[in-house]
Amino acid sequence: MTDFFTSYFADNNAWLIKFAVVIVAILIFFRFSGMVRYISNDRIGILEKLWSFRGSLRSGFIALRGEAGFQPDIVRGGLHVFFPFQYRIHRAALVTIPQGQIAYVFARDGGALPPTQTLASNETAQNFQDVRAFLSTGGQKGPQRKILREGTYALNLAQFIVITAETTHAISLSRSESEMFSKMSETIAARNGFRAVVIKDAEDTIGIVTVHDGPALPEGEIIAPAVGNEARSANFHNNFQDPEAFFKAGGFRGRQHQVLVEGSYYINRLFATVELVPKTVIEVGTVGVVVSYTGKVGIDVSGDNYRHGELVEPGQRGVWDRPLLPGKYAFNTYAGKIISVPTTNFVLKWQSAEAGAHRLDENLAEVSLITRDAFEPLLPLSVVVHIDYLKAPLVVQRFGDIKKLVEQTLDPMVSAYFKNIGQTKTLIQLLQERNEIQKVAGEDMRAKFAAYSLEMQEVLIGTPRADTGQAGIEQILTQLRDRQVAVEKVETYRLQEIAATQERTLREKQAMAEQQAQITASALAIQVRENEGKAQLAQTRQQSESIQVTAQANAARARLEGQGEGDRIRAVGLADAEKIRAIGLAQAEATDKQVQAYGGPQYQLNSQVLLRFAEAIENGKLPVVPNIMVGGGSGGASGSLVEMMLAMLVADRTGQPNPNRDRPGA
Repeated sequence: MTDFFTSYFADNNAWLIKFAVVIVAILIFFRFSGMVRYISNDRIGILEKLWSFRGSLRSGFIALRGEAGFQPDIVRGGLHVFFPFQYRIHRAALVTIPQGQIAYVFARDGGALPPTQTLASNETAQNFQDVRAFLSTGGQKGPQRKILREGTYALNLAQFIVITAETTHAISLSRSESEMFSKMSETIAARNGFRAVVIKDAEDTIGIVTVHDGPALPEGEIIAPAVGNEARSANFHNNFQDPEAFFKAGGFRGRQHQVLVEGSYYINRLFATVELVPKTVIEVGTVGVVVSYTGKVGIDVSGDNYRHGELVEPGQRGVWDRPLLPGKYAFNTYAGKIISVPTTNFVLKWQSAEAGAHRLDENLAEVSLITRDAFEPLLPLSVVVHIDYLKAPLVVQRFGDIKKLVEQTLDPMVSAYFKNIGQTKTLIQLLQERNEIQKVAGEDMRAKFAAYSLEMQEVLIGTPRADTGQAGIEQILTQLRDRQVAVEKVETYRLQEIAATQERTLREKQAMAEQQAQITASALAIQVRENEGKAQLAQTRQQSESIQVTAQANAARARLEGQGEGDRIRAVGLADAEKIRAIGLAQAEATDKQVQAYGGPQYQLNSQVLLRFAEAIENGKLPVVPNIMVGGGSGGASGSLVEMMLAMLVADRTGQPNPNRDRPGA
């Protein structure tokens, strides 16, 4: 039994050993044959075909038709089965480009670059993640114009080498190739090409672009014209960020006329480099005359009378006829030059020790004169000049710049003019007639300056001084000072005499002023009384006028009231009269009847008289017979009144004549 088990286990162990050997052999086969491969999801597999029934590559680097060599397709994460011993897999990480950075691509295979081309075109071959499509659509080998922005890419690193700021993603084939890519990376880093071009507005800079690819500029041109810079254009390259659109629009290599202003730009630095330069600032009080180095040849607009050069329209080559006004400009300083021309009044000083802030007169010195009496003074001058901003281009075209105008034209002209004046004047005349000389010089030089398109505002002449080592002028000046001192003394004595006279007059005035207070008080009292009288008179007149007005008003009122009362009384009187008349007529009629009854009207009248007389005597209590009776003749006509009335009554009654009636005076 023991031998049986021993034999059984011996046979089984042999079988197990054989089985294990087979398994190990299979595993070794799988391991070294490359038949099964696993790729993690964060990596890619680049296939290199070791042998093929199609043979080896005849040209190129990537085997597009199944030949032996690097294959165009890559394998992504997962388990993959291949034909044994046919493929070698190069595992590589995915290419990740951080935020804000740029990556550059170099293609190992593709069409060869022509001699005039620096970077490979991506007009038709733009997809770096599809090698087959890239090569079949005309992709070119070498550094590519297209760049990679932020993101993660699964690229065939046998075909494409990706250079980032941190590393170079590639399957290294040789040491020399690695060194080439390292130098390429250094070149890009030196141009700060792994990041976007950022122009900040606070820095007041612009970007001057130089393109390193494309056709060369035509002969005679130094700046490439702006192309494809309008957003509505079909070939808008968006500020050199799309090289293919730039070349479609007709762009040239070299410095570009178009500049970059504030913003961020993702530009391939192998395609174009950017130089930051300050903006052009035209200060207040100046204008900028543009001398353009590029543009079309323009037509002269300066006019037939201007024979010192040509002026052209803005945008053309030459001196522009319209200057730039104060402000900031994104001006390409490689495409032209801006000459600053002051438009405010500026002073040119012919004084060796002084110079203005503009430094235009830093090389000017005093004018050396020779006077008529053989003195050689130095004459300091100051000239106030103004340039019309519209004439600034004319001045620049004629003289080049303002400093040349001052040193080469104004200095000789002004010096010669005052030298001529100095020869006609003595030193003393030059000192004493300075104002007149200054006035005449201003009028004469104004016309001379106008011939140069300048406006001369004023000429200011300083005091002549002696040059070093000359004592004669100082002696003359000393004599003039002594003479002036003597004149001033005479004038001082005269003024002192006048002052003494004025002092005497002043003291007399002071004496009068001491009494003036009383005189003034009395005059004021008189004036006060006079004013009071005038006030009282005015008040009286006012009261009189008030009384008159009041009286007139009362009179008018009384008159109106009287008229009303009169109308009332008249109406009442007319009514009473009518009443009385009616009563009287009735009484008359009755009386007439009574009279007829009693003997007629005479009798009736006498009766009425006697009746009224009797009533009067009764009411007055008068004596019928007087207390004292003075008698006259028997036949006299005198008698008592009673007797006379009785006699008249009797006579009328009896029809006898009345003796008293017939008497004269009765």
